[in-house]
Amino acid sequence: MTNPKSEGYISAKDMAGRAAYYKVLQAAKNGELTRIKRGVYATDDHLASQMLDVEKVVPGGVLCLYSAWSHYQLTTQVPQEYCLAIKRGRKITLPDYPPITLYHWSDTAFNLGITNTEIEGFNVRIYDVEKCVCDAVKYRNKIGIDVCTEIIKEYLKRRDRNVSKLMKYASQLRVAKTLGPYLQMEL
Repeated sequence: MTNPKSEGYISAKDMAGRAAYYKVLQAAKNGELTRIKRGVYATDDHLASQMLDVEKVVPGGVLCLYSAWSHYQLTTQVPQEYCLAIKRGRKITLPDYPPITLYHWSDTAFNLGITNTEIEGFNVRIYDVEKCVCDAVKYRNKIGIDVCTEIIKEYLKRRDRNVSKLMKYASQLRVAKTLGPYLQMEL
């Protein structure tokens, strides 16, 4: 069994036998660990952190929408919950805390633009900036035109922007015709 104090999280996969599982249950009962969801436990100091180990809570999940926009500083909107994309058709049991919203995306939308980055010591899968901008255009009616416009403006201010990659993603996600006028307005 790995030491939960060193990593902050422990899952059923980390436990080697009934004795280890019993120790984890006792630690949870004594208040040393908090149950996140079935088979996943965390120390309280790791729960106080702003970021969570996404891979432990939602295996295969990717940070998207408000969580990704906030990470890339594309919007002033503060995410009230973690936004995670998963492949359409997957069933995930979510914990009560932290608040997580799942988005079930098709294979094309899900697999496009996934990168790995380190956030607050956790290796996290997140969509790249261009994919995030395309998602803002795709969900513009749900998030609001003003938020969508803000994201596009902030993207165009970035030195590392790649407009050709953005347009390639936009055509694959079928939002190129919608994105075009926004880009013309800002450029």
